[in-house]
Amino acid sequence: MIFYDCSTAPSPRRARMFLAEKGIEVDLREVSILEGEQLKPEFLSVNPDATVPVLVTDDGEILTENLGIAAYLEALKPEPALIGTTPIESGEIMSWNAKAEQQCGMAMAEALRNGNPFMKNRAIPGPNNFDQIPELAERGLRRLGLFFDKLDKHLEGRDFVATNQFTMADITCFVFVDCCRVVKVRVTDGHPNLKRWYNSIGARDSAKA
Repeated sequence: MIFYDCSTAPSPRRARMFLAEKGIEVDLREVSILEGEQLKPEFLSVNPDATVPVLVTDDGEILTENLGIAAYLEALKPEPALIGTTPIESGEIMSWNAKAEQQCGMAMAEALRNGNPFMKNRAIPGPNNFDQIPELAERGLRRLGLFFDKLDKHLEGRDFVATNQFTMADITCFVFVDCCRVVKVRVTDGHPNLKRWYNSIGARDSAKA
């Protein structure tokens, strides 16, 4: 399998962690977003949406979204189970995965893409340019604070975000929470449950993938 990656971006890191937890090896191809390689014809021929990650299967099928990649890999190698083994587990995992994407990942992207002068005209990822909206940067930072509060409260007495074991929900939450440092939002002692969980997940081998 071929995996199109960007070592500095959160979305492909989610897939790398998933692959590492599954013990699946792939052929890594680096796509530098900083240098705009995702917008070059060579990569657009692979993914016209100009985003990473991208997984090309052994059969030549192309998967371009984290949920699709995770679903494929889980079916390919069910153990360890990262998307649940029962209907309620899968529902809980997917619910928290969605919360992390919408309330943390998107909020972080709002703050970064609308507040960083180096991302002028790149407020939304993809092949098309969009102007920055400074108010969205301010809103994104506020939303991050609310999500950190929510996750800290949820993790009281819990070792994992969903179910009683490590799952994709932990991967998504960890990657986005960790990436918030790019907008100067970090885990502190003010969120003790979040900090405990963050340090625990960060100590896993997959977090270094």
